Amino acid sequence: MKYFITRPLALIILLCCIAETVKSEDIYHVVVAQDGSGDYKTIQEAVNSIRDFGFQRAFIHIKKGIYKEKLVIPSWKTRISLIGEDVEKTIITWDDYNKKGNTNTFTSYTVQVCGKGFYAENITFENSSGNVGQAVAIHVEGDKCVFRNCRFIGNQDTLYAAGEGSQQYYADCYIEGTTDFIFGAATAVFDNCTIHSKKSSYITAASTPGDVEFGYVFIDCDLTSDFPENTIYLGRPWRPYARTVFIRCNLSKHIRKEGWHNWSHPERETTVFYGEYGNYGPGSDTTQRVSWSRQLNEEEASGYTPGKIFTGSTADKYETEPWYLFREQ
Repeated sequence: MKYFITRPLALIILLCCIAETVKSEDIYHVVVAQDGSGDYKTIQEAVNSIRDFGFQRAFIHIKKGIYKEKLVIPSWKTRISLIGEDVEKTIITWDDYNKKGNTNTFTSYTVQVCGKGFYAENITFENSSGNVGQAVAIHVEGDKCVFRNCRFIGNQDTLYAAGEGSQQYYADCYIEGTTDFIFGAATAVFDNCTIHSKKSSYITAASTPGDVEFGYVFIDCDLTSDFPENTIYLGRPWRPYARTVFIRCNLSKHIRKEGWHNWSHPERETTVFYGEYGNYGPGSDTTQRVSWSRQLNEEEASGYTPGKIFTGSTADKYETEPWYLFREQ
């Protein structure tokens, strides 16, 4: 007896086989250890080993150590997770800086993240060049990137939250620097982070595109410094439509009474959006803030939550939960 498979049935069988292949593909786990006890000795080797545009998230577990690497996560390496063993003892470091040879600000990074859906936890990202000018610890331009319990150590331009259209979420992180040490065009939320100023200067330098509603949003953060009171600005506009908002943050005495600076571009006072709501601490007094900053009301402030700020509920079609809630499995 002969059996015939109709075209619709054949298509169903084919689709089931493809779905099963995606479902059954092993989640990729590798270990990086400098002493040779893992799968790789360097993080870059581990990143390079991962399948391009893979279906499953790839986990790279990094043992304690100081990894002197100029690490790149290219755009075709998506959904990569770097999981450190100990945030203070798992350190990725490099020492490039602007005008070191052919290096400029945008190539001075220790780590560059271009891949979508990147995740990092328990890692210190450091630029160890010292107080020598612009020297980026991490350059993030991939979309839907998450950092949890990470440290970002540097001086000027520590964290370059870049990429027009890039969305980034930083939770329970420590970020330190001197001048404009959080800068760039991304939409980035800093949730319950410590922001430590090491110089009498500026904390943020957003370059938000003019057609983007949200730039940098700090929620429930602690702003700290060892510098005297009234010495440090919350931010200044790197580009005309910079947007930066602080919600329920602890502003210590180092924050200047005027709060914001126009970067010697008075015309930008009419295009920037600098806002505050519900902040507390000695630096939170808004009675002497610049007239072109905003004090949000309760209704306006209610729109500043990750769920309302970020677009696209998941990192890609293979994940079901909101991308900014992702944690190590």
